[in-house]
Amino acid sequence: MKGVVEERAAMLGEYIIENKATVRTAAKKFGVSKSTVHKDVSQRLKVLNPALYREVRQVLDLNKSERHIRGGMATKNKYLKEKQVKATNK
Repeated sequence: MKGVVEERAAMLGEYIIENKATVRTAAKKFGVSKSTVHKDVSQRLKVLNPALYREVRQVLDLNKSERHIRGGMATKNKYLKEKQVKATNK
């Protein structure tokens, strides 16, 4: 997905809004780095399409505020799986 930068920025913004996606998931979907996604939606989109930028910003701010919760849940699930594997092996 190495097309025209402006077009990619708009597509990334729309994808993030439609899917409530994180920068990481958008980067995987479009085959670019997290840095590229962040630069596209936080700098380029602000100039190209301010209305879309504001919507993307809301989603990214929400994701950031929930990040610590997702991390805690991932850790909890990791240790639950380890516990289950140990119980199954006994």
